[in-house]
Amino acid sequence: MTVRVYLVDDHAMIRSGVKAELGTDVDVVGEAAGVTAAVAGIRATVPDVVLLDVHMPDGGGRAVLDQIRPDLPDVRFLALSVSDAAEDVIGVIRAGARGYVTKTISGPELLDAVRRVADGDAVFSPRLAGFVLDAFTGDAPADESDLDRLTAREREVLRLLARGYAYKEIAAQLFISVKTVETHVSSVLRKLQLSSRHELTRWASDRRIV
Repeated sequence: MTVRVYLVDDHAMIRSGVKAELGTDVDVVGEAAGVTAAVAGIRATVPDVVLLDVHMPDGGGRAVLDQIRPDLPDVRFLALSVSDAAEDVIGVIRAGARGYVTKTISGPELLDAVRRVADGDAVFSPRLAGFVLDAFTGDAPADESDLDRLTAREREVLRLLARGYAYKEIAAQLFISVKTVETHVSSVLRKLQLSSRHELTRWASDRRIV
């Protein structure tokens, strides 16, 4: 049976290129350039697989996942992104994506990834698999003495960072300014004696603070 695919990317040239690479081996049932149109289109078509860009101006792939997954749990998501940052990979996988590949992937490899995700497999570009393993196999419990040093708001910011949200998205979620988010992140880094957002994401993921 032909896999039905919905394509979400804010760049028209990328969408055209992906459709050309996939050819007639899948049925592209729709496409969208942003979150609102994607959510409406996916609900209308109920595809087998959504090829999902991670970073878009109006909220990104995570926002699409958050709105679709509760209502349509059988729709599978494969992230297709230029980013290979650990926080991006971990964020969308935690949100429910079945795989994550970068836009350097070849056409035949992308087609294979789409088919495998449709069949229920988890698919990752080779160097990204390690991020996911590290995030989901850590057995370290949260150190309550560390967490006790954080205010309630700082804990909220920490959890959203661990889920892969960008500063702008955290600000929107918590109804605060981006500058305030930056201040909270700086405070968290100082209190936990960490030096970067990457270290903070890893610290939270290892302790399953999500």
